Amino acid sequence: MTIETKLPFDKGFVSSFSKEMNEPAWFEEFRLKALNDLDQLPMPRPDKTKIDKWNFTQFNQHTVKSDVYPSLADLPEEVKELVDLDAKNKNLYIQRNQTPAYLALSEDLKSKGVIFTDIFTAAREHGEQLKKYFMTQAINVDEHRLTALHAALVNGGVFLYVPKNVEITEPIQAVYVHDDAEANLFNHVIVVADDNSSVTYVENYISTIETSNTLVNILTEVIANVNAKIQYGAVDTLAKGVTTYVNRRGVAGRDANIEWALGLMNEGNTISENTTNLLGDGSNGDTKTVVVGRGEQTQNFTTKVVHFGKHTTGTILNHGVVKDSATSIFNGIGKIEHGASKSDAEQTSRVLMLSEKARGDANPILLIDEDDVVAGHAASVGRVDPVQLYYLMSRGISKTEAERLVIHGFLAPVVKQLPIEGVKKQLTEVIERKVR
Repeated sequence: MTIETKLPFDKGFVSSFSKEMNEPAWFEEFRLKALNDLDQLPMPRPDKTKIDKWNFTQFNQHTVKSDVYPSLADLPEEVKELVDLDAKNKNLYIQRNQTPAYLALSEDLKSKGVIFTDIFTAAREHGEQLKKYFMTQAINVDEHRLTALHAALVNGGVFLYVPKNVEITEPIQAVYVHDDAEANLFNHVIVVADDNSSVTYVENYISTIETSNTLVNILTEVIANVNAKIQYGAVDTLAKGVTTYVNRRGVAGRDANIEWALGLMNEGNTISENTTNLLGDGSNGDTKTVVVGRGEQTQNFTTKVVHFGKHTTGTILNHGVVKDSATSIFNGIGKIEHGASKSDAEQTSRVLMLSEKARGDANPILLIDEDDVVAGHAASVGRVDPVQLYYLMSRGISKTEAERLVIHGFLAPVVKQLPIEGVKKQLTEVIERKVR
């Protein structure tokens, strides 16, 4: 049974928007087909979280016209703190609501064939490259209603392509600034590392307003080809009232490596999916996620590594803190397909609850269809360890400060993985503010 979704925008609007952005014909056709098929698809069903009353489809504004930033000196102070203003070679993209507001890519990387640009410029100037990867290898348009809605209404995002045998030593950064209470974001991010290449990509979603009754639908596709390495860091800090669906998915080829370090700090209700498909023999996926939930927000996080190739290794580490009346669900899934012999799937999920009404749930799941493998999991949900508090307090530290130190130590395994100092500092400050 399907339920019709009454959207505020029709085919005429989608087609008009595509033409306004000067998109190639294939992109417009892709949008229109997704919109046409949308009602035939079910909504996603996150485990243990009812989202039937969450608003993912009703909104007034598809795009908000925002001013660009003439220089980095014109950035909001909160954004300046994320960016290394003194760096000589800034590889940086800043999007303000849905507007590409700043872009810098070093001449050295341009000369090596690296593509780093907003999704609309990529469609116009690198159409064949974009078409090769846009919802063809990592995420399918017809997975459910929200993926189709996203495909129809994409209004932001970036395309990063690293050619064969190119190793980028400095991080490439994207900052998505949300400063308009009417801005709804359908962001699409594609990061591709071709054979024997490597890159570190770090993104920030940051609201500079306190509340916003809007929605965010983010799809990210990460493709690491043969013997490639991608380090992907993200810190999400969207405002209270923003309903968020985010799906970050990676595909790893033979001997490829995808590492995720995710700080999920949104203030509104959030559904997050992070999946790594290890297709090639000898590939590796490593995911570290840190979460803080507070107030009355509901959050559901699913982290999944699927082993298809032989001798693959998948590691999941989820650490979450829940306070006030917040609810956070953590689903860790390690799946080893038949034929993926000699693979190793390991996961750990730990949740700290800081108040009586806080609810945390850690669900470790192993799905094994092959005999010659190694797999294991660990999960815990509880209060701050009284032994640790006692040890610190015995050294003259107050209970409040001792609890704060324990929490920061508990979340440190993810925080320290972020490669940009400004971003690492931001995540630390957000954690401090949310658990204070």
